[in-house]
Amino acid sequence: MPREDFENNLKVVQDELIQLSSMVEKAVFKSIDALRSRDINASQQVIDDDDAIDEKQQDIEDKCIELIALEAPMAGDLRVIISVMMMATELERIGDYAEGIGKISLAMGDLPPLKPLIDIPRMSDLATDMLRRSTEAFINRDITLATSVRDDDDVVDELYNQVYRELLTFMMADPSTIQRATYLIWVAHDLERVADRTTNMSERVIWLVTGQNPD
Repeated sequence: MPREDFENNLKVVQDELIQLSSMVEKAVFKSIDALRSRDINASQQVIDDDDAIDEKQQDIEDKCIELIALEAPMAGDLRVIISVMMMATELERIGDYAEGIGKISLAMGDLPPLKPLIDIPRMSDLATDMLRRSTEAFINRDITLATSVRDDDDVVDELYNQVYRELLTFMMADPSTIQRATYLIWVAHDLERVADRTTNMSERVIWLVTGQNPD
């Protein structure tokens, strides 16, 4: 494969990773928006749309493997391909969490909300912002931006702990709330995992640029 063709194909997989990131970000947003508005049809749509995310991730992985097999790329080019593959896997997992939130929303059915959703949307907003910045850091090879994403993971963890403690208090005070509280704990846990996966992406960007794993 001529060098020009290789560089074009390398650009294609990077562009597709950015597209996948956009798909996943929308899925997370829609899953929380549907949960908050109790829109069952929208929750089902999030679940249905996960197949497209899975297919995009598999397509990216297949193209990356083909590039490695045909070109045996070295050094920087190899780091790009490996980073794209690993970040695509993280994005597919985040898509699974969005799908999981959609399924929780369906399971909740017509149950009245236990409490107004405040901290969970805050977790979602922060996690999707982290995702957006991780992708931007990848595009611009920006270590400083990638590091800021890692720092924000602690904020999401603290929000999760806050949500967990509050819902545990509800359950202890009134056992009839246990089912509804448990659903919300599952949602918060999925969002905490979204932030963790996004942090993994930011660390992959740091490795891509420096060749070293961050501390």
